[in-house]
This record gives sequence, C-alpha cells and structure tokens, in this order.
Amino acid sequence: MVRTGLILGLLAVVLAWPVPMILVRARWTARGPALALVLWQAIALSGGMCMIGALLAFGLAPAGDDLPAAAASLLGSVSGGADPGLTLGVLPVFALCAAVLLGGHLLLTLGLTWRRIGQRRRAHRDALRLLSHPADRDGRLKDGRWGDGAERDSTIVVDHPTPLAYCLPGGTKSVTVLSDGLLQALAPAELDAVLAHERAHLTQHHHLLLLAFAAWRSSLPWLPTSRLALGAVTDLVEMLADDDALHTVDRPTLVRAIAIVGGASAGPRTGSRASTGTGDADGPEPAAVTPVDPVVRVDGVEADAMATPRRVTPARVTRLLRPQAPLGALPRVAVGLVALLLVLAPAALLV
Repeated sequence: MVRTGLILGLLAVVLAWPVPMILVRARWTARGPALALVLWQAIALSGGMCMIGALLAFGLAPAGDDLPAAAASLLGSVSGGADPGLTLGVLPVFALCAAVLLGGHLLLTLGLTWRRIGQRRRAHRDALRLLSHPADRDGRLKDGRWGDGAERDSTIVVDHPTPLAYCLPGGTKSVTVLSDGLLQALAPAELDAVLAHERAHLTQHHHLLLLAFAAWRSSLPWLPTSRLALGAVTDLVEMLADDDALHTVDRPTLVRAIAIVGGASAGPRTGSRASTGTGDADGPEPAAVTPVDPVVRVDGVEADAMATPRRVTPARVTRLLRPQAPLGALPRVAVGLVALLLVLAPAALLV
C-alpha cells in the first residue's frame, strides 16, 4: 500500500503540473476540440482521485495490502472496540483524515459553486426580464431563418448600442440575449452565425462542463494548472460552438461576425465587464444593461467561467481562417485510450 501511495502521489504531481502544461500548448487540440475536452476531464478527475487515493493508501497501509482488504480489516477492528490510532498509528490516521477532508472539500466546493452561480443567474434573468423585450418584436427575427418559434421565444433583446450576444443557461428558462447594437451591426447571415453559436452553447450544455472546472479552480486556487485548465476548456467550447455554427453559415460569414462582435466589445468600459460577443455564455454585461454582476466569487476566485470576459483568441481565429483536417482515426483512438486509462488507473492501483 505504501508503494501504491507513492505511485499515486507521483501521478498526482505529474497530472497537476507537466501534463496540463504540455496539453495547453498542444496544437492538435484545435483539430479535435471535443476529444481534447474529454482528455481535460480525465486529467482533472484522475488528478483528484490520485490525491485522495494516495492519502488513503498511506492511511490504510498498516491494515492491509490493498484497499478492500485494508478497509475490511480496519472496520473489523473498530467494530471490535479497537482504537484506530493504536491499530494504524498517528501518521496513517492523519492521512486518512486528510483524504476525507480533501474529498469533502472538493464536493462541498462543487455544491457551493453550483448554488451560488444558480442564484446569480436567476438574479440576472430577473433583471433582464425588466430591461429587455422579446426578439419577435424585431422584424429581423421573424422570418424563421435560424430556428423555430420556441427558439425565438427564448431570445430577448436589450437596448444597448454595443454589439452584444450571450446565452444565460437555466434549463427550460435558458435565454439568448442580443443587443440592439448587434442587430444593427450584423448582416442577416452574420446574425444567423451568432445565434447558431449561442444556441450550441445551450444545446451542448457547455455551462455544466465549465462549472466543474470552475469549481476545481475555486477548490484549489493555489494550483496553477486549475487556472490553465479553465482557460483551455473555455477556448475549446468556443471552438465547438464555432463548428456547430458552421453547419448553419459559411466560414467567411462566421469570421466576419466574430470580428465585428469581438472587435466592437473588446475595449475597456468603466464600471462594467466588456463582452467579446459570441460565447460569453453567462453574459458579462454592461452596467447600463443590468445591475447584476453574474460573476460569482468563491474564496475570492471567479467561479463562473462562462461569465468571465472572453477574448477572441488567436487559436480560434486561426482555425477558422486556415482550417486543418480533423484528427485521424489512430490519434483519436490513442487519446481516447489515454483518457480511459487515466480514469481507471487510480482505482485499479488501489484495488
């Protein structure tokens, strides 16, 4: 068990620093953003399991050679009235307590992040209800080019001159928010591109994925890779939304829409968070639009990644201007196997 703990500890260190640093610099991720997201999730999950598993292995080492046998032995001793401190020793008991505390901390932070972001989104939605009007009031959205009546009903417009578009997740209450400036700045096809992009964020449930990484960053803010992972995953979901929008419009139209919306809202704005347009899935909004700041902070860390101001990254623009072939079958299988092994390895080592 001590050897298992050392292996898990070493794997946790590797997954916490060099592996994410390599992945965040990898160029293949732009060719397979969905597969890269799977790998990021595997790294995060496996890293947490390795940290907790290493502590469990060190704590249960005196009781047995593997996790099931050691746990059964310890439970038998405790049920018989034995003192765990005498059965295991002071340091193993400390390791077990640390494992329980770490696991509880991760789960509690995830729950708090979910709750607080949900509260802010509800407040944001209430403010938008007062400061917006249905998209059907604007003739440009009545011709049905981009979706059915239900999608038009979930699209609202705010009176603001800056080209602004974002989606506010909320299950059946999800809305896509546009500004008057956006409707005036974009041609019909470009508007279709923006709407398709935002609709992809909602239909693919990107907010749930980013919430998990935001909770990871909030729970372990001292870990540099938690910040890197959140930024990388946010860029990848933007690429996925772009790919979905390309099923509706052509590539030049999407690039023009991104350039217009991103360029118009990239400048700093006093008292507000500047939106980069497409992809700001929780709506960093100008102060004139809504008084609610949708960014939730847990222990001083921004917890809602979808509300973090986004910029149009060079990688995102480059893959649109100079598209590359998708990953081949062999690299896809290899990355998938690596992700699977990362998830299974901690449990296999302990058992």
